[in-house]
Amino acid sequence: MRRHLPLNALRAFEASARLLSFTRAGMELRVTQTAISHQVKQLEELLGASLFRRLPRGLVLTDEGLALLPVLTDALDRIGAAIDRIEAKGTREVVTVGCVTTFATGWLLQRVDRFKRAHPYIDLRLLTNNNRVDIAGDGLDLALRFGDGSWHGTEAIHLLSAPLSPVCCPDMAGRLRKPSDLAQEFLLRSYRAEEWPLWFAVAGAPCPKIQGPIFDSSVAMAEAAARGVGVGLVPTAMFGNELASGRLVRPFAAEVPAGSYWLTWLKSREVTSGMRAFRDWLLDTLRAEASEVEDAVAPAPRRNIKAKARPKPRTKTKRR
Repeated sequence: MRRHLPLNALRAFEASARLLSFTRAGMELRVTQTAISHQVKQLEELLGASLFRRLPRGLVLTDEGLALLPVLTDALDRIGAAIDRIEAKGTREVVTVGCVTTFATGWLLQRVDRFKRAHPYIDLRLLTNNNRVDIAGDGLDLALRFGDGSWHGTEAIHLLSAPLSPVCCPDMAGRLRKPSDLAQEFLLRSYRAEEWPLWFAVAGAPCPKIQGPIFDSSVAMAEAAARGVGVGLVPTAMFGNELASGRLVRPFAAEVPAGSYWLTWLKSREVTSGMRAFRDWLLDTLRAEASEVEDAVAPAPRRNIKAKARPKPRTKTKRR
């Protein structure tokens, strides 16, 4: 026998935990802040555990609250998706994908229409981010991320390696003859402080002191580099259009393998048919394009040209 579930209290908790505010949760659910607080209190009494620590400046989830939130968010999302399909009188499945902005602009957005044409029954919703993502808290089914593939509680499939290399505007490239020349330029950096030192080690030059603004997106860094602000260290595979047009220039060939792009999802999340379709399309597309690149750079097969037979030397015959 299924136990009684206090649905209103659970909705109040989920909204409060996601927004970390009873007031904002009340606005979302169209009830008063007092009603939300009362429902959460009732839920805590039922569970015999505190779900929040109430601080002067807001709410902080306890361990019990952190354990309950992803399960509840997933359940409510699935209920909402089922209701949406019934109301639409169709079988469209909503798949929400979070995507680091660099991969979205450098690869995915140029190809996503192919997926939509191949899978019209899937309502694909993309949310871009700066690579700092909470799959459960953001209500995501899947997340495309940059890193080493190690995220707690998630499954991860490797998609694409993305080594970093310096880029700059054409005018600046003219005065960069060797890696040590970069010490005279303004070096743009990300929040991963180890990237420039790793690149200089690969390039065989001492790393200068790096100061200046910190970018949370390679897209913003590349734009600053294109405008002549300084030299950016970016995954050049995601900026093929800018490099092909000459808006960005890659002054040195040296690159450092600082991470890759991965498709991730919660281990606790049941993989739906829509999630599986997007995953398979992504992998098939990447494999096909990698194969095309290999074919394009492969050396042309040697033609097997038979050597012409030399004519036999004419021999003189003796007169009889």
